[in-house]
Amino acid sequence: MPNFNQQETLMDIQDLIRPNIKALKPYSSARDEFQGNSNQMVFLDANENPFENGVNRYPDPLQRSVKSLLSESKKISAQNILLGNGSDEVLDLIFRVFCEPNQDNIITLPPTYGMYGVLAGINAVGVKEVQLDENFQPNVEAILNMADAQSKLLFLCSPNNPTGNSFEAITIENLIKSFNGIVVIDEAYIDFSNEESWISRLSEFPNLIVTQTLSKAYGMAGIRLGICYASAQIISVLNRIKPPYNVNELTQLRAIERLSKPSEVETEVKHILGERESLILALKDVDFVAKIYPSDANFVLIKVDVATKRYNQLIEKGIVIRNRTTQPGCENCLRLTIGTPEENEKLINELLSISKS
Repeated sequence: MPNFNQQETLMDIQDLIRPNIKALKPYSSARDEFQGNSNQMVFLDANENPFENGVNRYPDPLQRSVKSLLSESKKISAQNILLGNGSDEVLDLIFRVFCEPNQDNIITLPPTYGMYGVLAGINAVGVKEVQLDENFQPNVEAILNMADAQSKLLFLCSPNNPTGNSFEAITIENLIKSFNGIVVIDEAYIDFSNEESWISRLSEFPNLIVTQTLSKAYGMAGIRLGICYASAQIISVLNRIKPPYNVNELTQLRAIERLSKPSEVETEVKHILGERESLILALKDVDFVAKIYPSDANFVLIKVDVATKRYNQLIEKGIVIRNRTTQPGCENCLRLTIGTPEENEKLINELLSISKS
């Protein structure tokens, strides 16, 4: 497994952490303090209801069983993994560690995932925006020119939401090497892409954080489990400030069940990718579709003649998609999630019906 513990790496990251976070004495829960073998032990330490019902005990605060499965699957040490109540909690923790309220700023690349800006607002952190170019790729020079001494986080969503494309690897590498802060690569859709995850290169870049989720390819949106991969130093600091029991017992159990069946996930992903290609092919016959953007995700972005009109027509047909026309660079664009074969067939039939009316 990669070694993330070079001394120079730790010192660099220490310089980026907020002083009050470095000085923080974290809360220690009952389950943090006792870490021995729990077999045959009588637990009278956490003021729990003693009558067994499956959830009367507090969950493992470090989610060891879930991390063990992820560690095996991703070929990375458990000390380089943090789990959160959805990716949004993970992102919020990153803000709290590295961004000083009313002082620091982040850089985002619209059109992109909207929660980066929302979390910045919640944490009183400024936002600098550098729009993606006409091919929905980052403009490295513009990003670096926009950054200043208070630019602590750079968010790269790849594959990107809502555009669906992956950013070029050389572009991402140049940004990681040149940006004087933390680069967060949001890989929520990586399982649908042929591109290699940046997890494999964490050991090269001390300022790199990669986030993933069980909500998309794993079909576990309802359990809310987000994943953060980073150096042991960064994970250690994030663990210090996270709520003690942020991932509940039911979420952990369902995650373990799903992660224990990787072949099922692979099969579902293959079906989604096949349906994606069929949908793209069928969309070419819809006369009001002006452009179909390439996709490395479980959705397809299309440009149409009048997005709001077409969105409302589909609503009337009982189909809900996403109207992205208000997003920068996405005028008259609709985002179509890949559904079941039956759902995709209904979508195409309705689109063709609308185009002929």
